[in-house]
Amino acid sequence: MRNSTSRPLRAVLLAGAAALGLAGAAQAASLSEIQQSGTIRIAVANEIPYGYVDPVSGETLGAGPDVAKHIVEQLGIDNIEWVTTDFSSLIPGLQADRFDMVAAEMAIIPTRCATVIYSEPNTSYGEGLLVPSGNPKGVFSYEQFAEDSSLTVAIMAGANQLDMFQALGVDEGQLVTISSNADAISTVSTGRADAYAATGLTASELAGQSNQVEVAEGFSDPVIDGVEQRSWGGFVFAQNNEELRDAVNEVLAEYKQTDEWLASVSGYGFTDADTSRSFDMTTADLCAAPE
Repeated sequence: MRNSTSRPLRAVLLAGAAALGLAGAAQAASLSEIQQSGTIRIAVANEIPYGYVDPVSGETLGAGPDVAKHIVEQLGIDNIEWVTTDFSSLIPGLQADRFDMVAAEMAIIPTRCATVIYSEPNTSYGEGLLVPSGNPKGVFSYEQFAEDSSLTVAIMAGANQLDMFQALGVDEGQLVTISSNADAISTVSTGRADAYAATGLTASELAGQSNQVEVAEGFSDPVIDGVEQRSWGGFVFAQNNEELRDAVNEVLAEYKQTDEWLASVSGYGFTDADTSRSFDMTTADLCAAPE
């Protein structure tokens, strides 16, 4: 049991408060509660290489989970209860206390900073496009969708590519929303969309799964208001759970100075530029950045 209100009892109390019209967001478990229980619940969105469940071994892997495992061990927590959910459900899940932490390398952007809190960046990564084999429409940039209204592009629900296309002035009618990366190959290969916009690592991983799709050659990261669009991913926590976030930050800062961290992240395809640029921005800078 936790040394404060247990989760089952807390759920009953919140339900009662809701009936009276007094309830707000569910209260996240504190670090001390998690340490006493010995278990932390960590969510991933089943997105390779960021955080996913290996279909063969059943092990949770990725740049987020591997680093999270080290952090959790250093915090004296014995067990991780992994939760797999849709990307768009990660933030609502934190707010509803369905898990304590997200290890999906979710990009740190101001709109998300308004509803959750982030660790310092763990990784950095650029953008990419998945297109049908042979790239029949000759798509190689996000900007093309703003220039040609006949083109359509798929995006994952909850992903920050939506913000990029809106900033570029792409019409809403050109956007095809899918629930997960698992739908991307069929969406593109069947012509439901001319391309799928995702991070470069995600696009490369998907292209390796089917000869019906490929990564758009000659792609370069979009530039919006003179700023190259690159993402910085971190661990995510419910608001008011600074104690857990701060403890994670302390371990993460030390771990990122080691060869072990570098080997772990590089092993998932992050380039030298990705790993070195993960140090370029702070979460405070990213949360305050203009959108």
